[in-house]
Amino acid sequence: MGEGAVPGSVPAGSAGREGDLLAERFQSHRGRLRAVAYRMLGSLTEAEDAVQETWFKLSRTDAAAVDNLGGWLTTVVGRVCLDMLRARRSRAEELTEEPGLRMPEPVLSPVGGVDPEQQALLADSVGLALLVVLENLAPAERLAFVLHDLFAVPFEEIAPLLGRTPAAARQLASRARRRVRGGAPVPDADLSRQRAAVDAFLAAARDGDLDALVAVLDPDVVARSEAGVRSGAKAVSAGASGFAHLARIARPALVNGVAGAVVITEGRAVAVLAFTVTKGRIAAIDILRDPERLAGLDVTAFGG
Repeated sequence: MGEGAVPGSVPAGSAGREGDLLAERFQSHRGRLRAVAYRMLGSLTEAEDAVQETWFKLSRTDAAAVDNLGGWLTTVVGRVCLDMLRARRSRAEELTEEPGLRMPEPVLSPVGGVDPEQQALLADSVGLALLVVLENLAPAERLAFVLHDLFAVPFEEIAPLLGRTPAAARQLASRARRRVRGGAPVPDADLSRQRAAVDAFLAAARDGDLDALVAVLDPDVVARSEAGVRSGAKAVSAGASGFAHLARIARPALVNGVAGAVVITEGRAVAVLAFTVTKGRIAAIDILRDPERLAGLDVTAFGG
């Protein structure tokens, strides 16, 4: 569902001035709700669906009886996302084949910078590496971490969503936090420093220069894609032949607000590469090549 569905097409029963006021109040919280849902689901499309479902729930509720509308909406969208994550996991478990690594949907921007709407969505450095780690958490862990650590929702409000005690919710968030720290390094704040490392990597990959590749990679670098995971500078540089073709036609981009690249052929994105640069070296490379997930990316700003 697109943005135009929320709200603006006010459901029956909420018509008139009262419905308009409710829609305006919801709209003032919409950016936060979309940000919560994106971190929970790793998909912009699914995040929009979760926000829409939250609006429907609000439209069927006596909003006048809600003391803290922002807090209420945040917990509701969290619950909607939790149900969606559990349904996604159930579908995956029904597959006969072994599912591959699920890569989140990136937020793609020109190197000139992200627009204001994207800025709100990407606050708190929600890089692709963080989303990849979140994809591997259990739904309950993800909810506890996202709502508490990223949006400061008290455990007393998170616990009822999970059917657990506040202490149990705290433990879930703590477990998730340890995994995030181990798998999602914090990128350098200087974009020019990030870009220098990414450009050096792409140049070395194009030339097949293994020594130059190792020099720009953190010794414990992790490269992730739907095909699997490579760990360590030697293992990642050994797969340089797989990067070479992409590197030759890659165009600079911002991927979730940090230095990255997009590969475009015939006006369509065929790969997105996100790099986490820490202390001047590349600590993580996340590559999305799933045609279905790439199909919705707008690449017109890159000449696509």
